[in-house]
Amino acid sequence: MAKVTPGAFIRQVRQEASKVTWPTRKETLITTGMVFVMVFLASSFFFLVDFGIQRIVKLILSLGA
Repeated sequence: MAKVTPGAFIRQVRQEASKVTWPTRKETLITTGMVFVMVFLASSFFFLVDFGIQRIVKLILSLGA
């Protein structure tokens, strides 16, 4: 790996940072909204699966009592 002086490193970092394209405010809001929707859907799914498994386990355990 080649040694780079601190000044050259800073120049390279600035050059790479200038290539970054930041999302617009609208894109950020849409993406954030989609994250919240997916979190809600995933949590609902896992809640229902957990509830179903809980009911099945309780049913099986009640058969032995």
